[in-house]
Amino acid sequence: MDTDPAPRLQEDPYPSRKFTIKGLTGCDSLTCQMPVPENRATIARHLLRDDAYDALRAAIVSGELEPGEQLHDVELCQWLGLSRTPVREALARLGEERLVEVAPQRHTRVAPLVAQDARDAFPVLASVHALAAELAVPRIGREHVEHMRKLNREFARALSEGRAEAAYSADDDFHAIFVTFCQNAEITRIVERIAPRLRRLELLRRGVLPGRRSVAQHEAIIMRASQGDAVKTASAVRENWLEFGGLVERSLR
Repeated sequence: MDTDPAPRLQEDPYPSRKFTIKGLTGCDSLTCQMPVPENRATIARHLLRDDAYDALRAAIVSGELEPGEQLHDVELCQWLGLSRTPVREALARLGEERLVEVAPQRHTRVAPLVAQDARDAFPVLASVHALAAELAVPRIGREHVEHMRKLNREFARALSEGRAEAAYSADDDFHAIFVTFCQNAEITRIVERIAPRLRRLELLRRGVLPGRRSVAQHEAIIMRASQGDAVKTASAVRENWLEFGGLVERSLR
């Protein structure tokens, strides 16, 4: 009598999910196996990279990491409690956004504040925000216009009291109404991409605040939006951004 043990079934090398489909042309059931990719390490690395990016970007924008400051991998890894890979990936992303300068074999440093930053950023912001306004005006209602008036009053009050962060916050909220109601994902993406550079210019040039003219420009924007004139609203928005951009640029010369 043959006593050889039964052959062992090979284990499925992939974790799987099983499901059963019943009632298929004479078959009681059909069982299928669906491999589940084991990519947890990749996901974890991406999350760590995002954590590193968020922390470094916040430190650069606030000035905790000063313009021109040298960035060393070992020190950043110790500070963030992360390995080199996510930190270097975060630095590469910040380099693409022009918040970090990477010169291979020479240095990695926080990008200095230079007038060219304003010359590059503000014409783009002016055009994108103008387009957002033109698209949004037909979609906003009286309540949104009233909210813009409220934000402009907050903006004016913060300016008169020298509260820079409050003034910039009110200004951001004012223009965000058009970005929100333009219903254009590409505009939102562009604004979000440039936002850290803009915030850095604002926070680190605290002595540069828009004057009463900016409040008046906001009032002109509100009036034209309330009249439903999308083209003139867009023109007023563009003028507002370009004038502030010129002010920032002059402060960096």
